[in-house]
Amino acid sequence: MRRRAFTASAFATALASPAIAQASWPAKPLRLVIPYPPGGPSDVSSRIVMERAAQLLGQSVLFDNKAGASGMIGAEFVKNQPVDHHTFLTTTTAMVCITRHLQPIPFDPDRDIIPVSRMSTSWGAFAVHPSVPANTVAEFVAYAKANPGKLNYGSAGLATITHLFGEMLCLEAGIKMTHVPYRGSAPATNALLAGEIQAQFDQTTLPHIKTGKLRALAMLAEVRHPDFPDVPTLRETGYGKEGGDSWFGILAPAGTSPEAIARLDKAIAEALRAPDIMAKVHNGGMRVTYLNPVDFRKQIGAESAMFGTIIKKGDIKLP
Repeated sequence: MRRRAFTASAFATALASPAIAQASWPAKPLRLVIPYPPGGPSDVSSRIVMERAAQLLGQSVLFDNKAGASGMIGAEFVKNQPVDHHTFLTTTTAMVCITRHLQPIPFDPDRDIIPVSRMSTSWGAFAVHPSVPANTVAEFVAYAKANPGKLNYGSAGLATITHLFGEMLCLEAGIKMTHVPYRGSAPATNALLAGEIQAQFDQTTLPHIKTGKLRALAMLAEVRHPDFPDVPTLRETGYGKEGGDSWFGILAPAGTSPEAIARLDKAIAEALRAPDIMAKVHNGGMRVTYLNPVDFRKQIGAESAMFGTIIKKGDIKLP
């Protein structure tokens, strides 16, 4: 009986061991460095999702905004921290897929970071001023070809994703437009409303499309916006086939344990399936677009190559 009891006890311990090892992380609160100012889409998305993910893991999370230099200050900070398996970094499309092609950056996106999860993607629209005689992308392209150099499009700044969307359309459609960079998306939208520019590729156009002050030709997304079901995606019109959406995700510094990455990814995925979290993400102007670590790494690689090609072909340079 004793031997039988000991064997059963040992067997039960062996079965419990994986669970014990799995539960060893997280051992303390998580720390998420957000390399952008509070209140922006990357900040909002990160806080909504990571707060719930941390709760699911039985811990709290410290949000640490370290803004500046297009996300590079926060990224460099995380890279230089001793690996503690509890520090993570919010990332954007621009931070790992665009900036690297324009200037030296203080980290190697292929070696210094590990993708954990993609969380969400901003809604955006290709919008035009009502004076533009086009109701579809095809009509816009035809008008642009018939009037080379006459159309101006605004962006949130030089080499931002809102600039590169316009450059992408020019390259794919074989048209010429003049790019006008502004200090942020809102000023560019104000210029579009005033008729100073004729087009914009941005999320900030959506409220004005809803009121009829601007006209949407296409959605910059993989799916149609639920509030604008009659507006096709840019891909549906035959353009924007390579991707390039403005997404937000979570990275870990190199050296972080696979266990920590796997468990955080699982918690993020579970958080994103919750109806209340999905609603909050939607209300923040985004949609849930979860990717696991393997698919997220592939997405980063593919979009980095795509943006590198656009920047090279468009001869885009920072001043």
